[in-house]
Amino acid sequence: MSEYLVRDNSAEHRFELVVDGEVGALATYRARDGVVNILHTETAPRMRGRGLAGELARQTLDQIRERGDRVIPSCPFFAKWIGEHPEYQDLVVTR
Repeated sequence: MSEYLVRDNSAEHRFELVVDGEVGALATYRARDGVVNILHTETAPRMRGRGLAGELARQTLDQIRERGDRVIPSCPFFAKWIGEHPEYQDLVVTR
């Protein structure tokens, strides 16, 4: 079980990975008709190198799957991460 929690901050259109009460990494998105387009991922500079972006990707995709939605990985990091984790490939919508 992960020690970090990813929350969907729908008001800001971003998934946030919380570390010690603050956002350590985030992924911005647009959602429409059951499809979540992941646009950009970033990690707080002082928290880089801890695998936070990968954990953000995993938990974000798990939440998208649980909702029954699909994903467009426009963000290069998410696209690469999904490519390295084929168990998430079924979530990807081809344009």
